[in-house]
Amino acid sequence: MRLIPAIIIAVALLIAPVLWIVLPRALDIGRKPVLGPDADASSIAAAVEDVIIENLNQENQVILLQESVEALRDTVEKLSTRVQKLEAEVAQAMVFGGRTQGGGTGGTGGSQDPIGEIEGSEYTEVVLIFDRTNFNKPLSVAGSSFIVELLGKPREVLSDNCQPMTNPKLKAMLRTEQVGPVRVTMLEPALKSLHTVFENIKRADPKLHDLINTAGALCVRQIRGTSGRYSNHAFGLAVDLNVNGQLDNFTDGKTQLGLTIIADFFHEEGWIWGAGFRREDSMHFEVSKEKLLEWRAAGLI
Repeated sequence: MRLIPAIIIAVALLIAPVLWIVLPRALDIGRKPVLGPDADASSIAAAVEDVIIENLNQENQVILLQESVEALRDTVEKLSTRVQKLEAEVAQAMVFGGRTQGGGTGGTGGSQDPIGEIEGSEYTEVVLIFDRTNFNKPLSVAGSSFIVELLGKPREVLSDNCQPMTNPKLKAMLRTEQVGPVRVTMLEPALKSLHTVFENIKRADPKLHDLINTAGALCVRQIRGTSGRYSNHAFGLAVDLNVNGQLDNFTDGKTQLGLTIIADFFHEEGWIWGAGFRREDSMHFEVSKEKLLEWRAAGLI
């Protein structure tokens, strides 16, 4: 582990004050003059005063040494605990790493050839999501009722399957474009925001950018398992992504390494990551309530 050298350096830094105090004292042993038989009273008094001062200094130095030792012990314990925690995390990542997910793209872009899969394998390794339920803070989810109140219904009658949007105002804002490595249909402000996300990803990690694929964006349907509740996909405000054509497992509390990297860029742009949902959905990204209110204030929706 890379923290082992850090522990050694920390120990050396903490021991240095101890050596600074102890070594000079050890080297001075036997060098102090001894009072002779002809010493007068003032010399004796001065010598006694020196001894008293010396004893007081020694006591202070002992206290300092004790404090240094305690600080050293605390630091070593903290570093040791951190090392153990990191070793456990690495062990977990090795257990989950390399487990491939179900194939199929469900969209455009991406690569299905074996060479591409090998080159992108590090991004599709499955890892645990740390503190996933707090990832989206301080952003908040835009619920179905909130979006309906803000934008209106995309269509009146819903089913579990994707259907055309019939709301004239929303339909007029729909655009189909190539955005970075994917081609999607979404509301125009969402497309522009998605362009920003992918531009930032490309600057930071061009290899990952080129491996991103989509499993769908606009889909006017109700949330599966519900009756009449609109999915954010129904408004053209959500997109499902995968890495290198490999779909992430749903609701297992783990995700692909590439999606964890992508999520930071979406969060910065004001999007919600589905990994933070009670039922983890790591492929899902949707516009946050705060972003929608920002667009409304700017007259974009």
